[in-house]
Amino acid sequence: METSKHLVISTILSVIIIVLGTVGYMLIEGWDFLDSLYMTVITISTVGFMEVQPMGDAGHLFTIFLVFFGVGLTLYVAAAVVQFMVEGRIRLIMGRRIVDRKISHLSNHYIVCGYGRIGRVLCNKLRRGTVGVVVLEQDRELIPLMDEDKVLYLCADASDEETLLKAGVKKATGLISVLATDTDNVFLVLTARQLAPKLTIMARASRESAKKKLLAAGATSVESPYEMGALRMAQKIMSPTVTSFLDLAFEHSHKEIQMEEIPVLPYSELANVMLKDSGIRQRFNLILIAIELESGDMLFNPSFEYVIKPGDTVIAVGEKGNLRQLEAILCPGGVQATEKT
Repeated sequence: METSKHLVISTILSVIIIVLGTVGYMLIEGWDFLDSLYMTVITISTVGFMEVQPMGDAGHLFTIFLVFFGVGLTLYVAAAVVQFMVEGRIRLIMGRRIVDRKISHLSNHYIVCGYGRIGRVLCNKLRRGTVGVVVLEQDRELIPLMDEDKVLYLCADASDEETLLKAGVKKATGLISVLATDTDNVFLVLTARQLAPKLTIMARASRESAKKKLLAAGATSVESPYEMGALRMAQKIMSPTVTSFLDLAFEHSHKEIQMEEIPVLPYSELANVMLKDSGIRQRFNLILIAIELESGDMLFNPSFEYVIKPGDTVIAVGEKGNLRQLEAILCPGGVQATEKT
């Protein structure tokens, strides 16, 4: 910022000295505008050409004045321009290095491939939590937008192995592929699956026929934004109250009610404890919607005699603060501890 200010000031002073020199020659020597401007420029730039016309003593003294003040100012302007260019480049390089260093230190993060409309919304939602997010986007026109959103990003081909490794694909929790075409998404999923066999990969499909290809390529799950949008519209028409409740439960910015899934770790104090003895309802004022068993089966509205087992995932609804308290008991250490187990 300071460098830019110096550049602007020096440029203004240069214009002023050129105007003064031109006017001075016109008044002192009686030259026309072009000759006066030409003499001023070659004087302050130290070019050293001969005088355009014979000058008197007053003109010589005025030229000495221009040499002392004009040449010094010209050198100052040149230095300001060089400083502006060099510091700007250094700032860009250092900023990129800082971002790369932050990305290299991430683990258990999510990699979002594509920063279009869907990718941007996904990143904003994910960043509301505590997980790290890295964006892979090839379109350089989206760099100002990513800078504005303050996301960590790599401007490169997401399907390139080197790019995925630099984004920490082997340390990531999951990868979300929302590139422009189904072909790009299939190739990306195939590459990511080869690099990280255990990685959770969610992919976007524009057409029904692409779902099978994405699953065959290694995607853990495939979603179609168009189908989801159509289902949501139908739900709003047929069950508006249910939809309103789900909006509250899934909108993380809402402070009154949220829905969360919390894994149960073996060393949790509620592991192997019956629901009626857990005190979840009384202690945390939460509602248990369902429990996903370690086998993957879903137990809706679990009985009060159900025994909470390690490996279960509890799905609860309530205030954010209460959910965090339950998470501290069911999953001490949070996501990091879950990954280790």
